[in-house]
Amino acid sequence: MRKCRPVWIASLVGLMWVLACGPNQALWEPTPEMVSTEAPDSFVVEVETSEGSFQVKMIREWSPLGVDRVYHLMSNDFYAGARFYRVLPEFVAQWGFSGNPALDSIWEDRTLEDEPTVASNVRGTVSFARAGRRSRNFTLFINLVDNERLDGLLSGGVVGYPPIGRVERGLEVVDGFYAGYQNDPPFQDSLEIRGNAYLRQSYPQLDSIISTRVITGWP
Repeated sequence: MRKCRPVWIASLVGLMWVLACGPNQALWEPTPEMVSTEAPDSFVVEVETSEGSFQVKMIREWSPLGVDRVYHLMSNDFYAGARFYRVLPEFVAQWGFSGNPALDSIWEDRTLEDEPTVASNVRGTVSFARAGRRSRNFTLFINLVDNERLDGLLSGGVVGYPPIGRVERGLEVVDGFYAGYQNDPPFQDSLEIRGNAYLRQSYPQLDSIISTRVITGWP
């Protein structure tokens, strides 16, 4: 029995190290160094959803702070379980809340400085949603049609919604997301109301993200 004890202790220490230092730390206990890490100049993310997979090419030149944030979140699978809670066929498909209110609360106040709009919000581009100055955090939308008016739209004291990338494969998957609820889910309310337990019961047909994976990048 005594001979097995050091092995058990080593295994437990190893497990604790994985839990503390693995990918989850980047989401649950992010350090300033982690959050400020620069993304590659461009990279491709594969997003697997309940409807199928699509790929997004992120372009750092368009929005350096925005792309750095998305690189961190998508590399660590923050969006696994996230619902596409606002799907308007002639406008956008929006998502962002992880479905875990405790995790969302960690990131809700980690907002980004505003950036100018470099690219245009044409069909297939991905941009951050926002609600005023310095309010971008983790909520994103895909333009389902050409929404160039968003490029110079003044809202909440900020001009424009800077795209961060574009869907390069699988846009037909995005077009197929369930749109029956429109703007109905009450995401302006408390974090608890945004949790997946509530959404599964009240909005069971919402499509969701299964995983995100960075598949290639260019320095």
